[in-house]
Amino acid sequence: MKHFENGESDLEEGKMGKDRDKALRNNRAFRLHNQALLSGLAYCISSCSMILVNKLVLSSYDFNAGISLMVYQNFISVSIVTILSVMGIISTEPLTWRLVKVWMPVNVIFVGMLITSIFSLKYINVAMVTVLKNVTNVITAVGEMYLFGKHHDNRVWAALFLMIISAITGGLTDLSFHAVGYAWQIINCFLTASYSLTLRRVMDTAKQLTKSGNLNEFSMVLLNNTLSLPLGIFLVFVFNEIDYLSRTLVGSLNKIPLSIAGIFLFKVPTSVENSASIFFGLLAGVFFARAKIRERS
Repeated sequence: MKHFENGESDLEEGKMGKDRDKALRNNRAFRLHNQALLSGLAYCISSCSMILVNKLVLSSYDFNAGISLMVYQNFISVSIVTILSVMGIISTEPLTWRLVKVWMPVNVIFVGMLITSIFSLKYINVAMVTVLKNVTNVITAVGEMYLFGKHHDNRVWAALFLMIISAITGGLTDLSFHAVGYAWQIINCFLTASYSLTLRRVMDTAKQLTKSGNLNEFSMVLLNNTLSLPLGIFLVFVFNEIDYLSRTLVGSLNKIPLSIAGIFLFKVPTSVENSASIFFGLLAGVFFARAKIRERS
């Protein structure tokens, strides 16, 4: 009888153990599912926000320094990733000279991809930019077939064919059609596809040159955006955006550090409401300077 009770107890413990393992697996799957969902949602929000903000700045405010805008955004990306890495929240690979040399062709295409995207966004509406970007998938699929011998099934080609049709019909019916914008967008499609294909070709070599033998997403962001800064600054001078920025922004922006320094150096008592009003006053000064420049032109 005692042996029977022990056997029954073992069965119950085994069943409880299986239930516990099942619950842990379900909990782990739920956490992974939630992480993937949150990551996808965060990417959608950031991507859409970036496109809409760039469109607003470039079109609504007629901002003519797109390369400078790219440099600024990439600098912010480098700063955020560096801070998170120093705090130990994320891990990144050190940027060695050997890794930089291998990655340089990818980065040149990366910079061209960002700049042409900004140039096209100035002239084309956001909906058409989204539709025309589908052409990138067609170019990438053809490139994969010829460069890597990858074969796509009929369903893939059917979807790609529909993308081409939508891009053509969208362009023909675009009431705000702009030839310059479409030219930049077509170049952007080729550069984006080239970036994807070149990245696939050099990734294995790049991984071998890292300390951990891997190149995670944060390291790629840091690598791309850091290398883009000197090239971007060089292009700012080539396209003479320095002169444009100095005529429109310097006269207003110098008031910002002056105001902040005045508050801290002379210990001026202030409040959140007062600080907000000062900030909006300075912002209004920037917009006023820009409006005066447009009025004179």
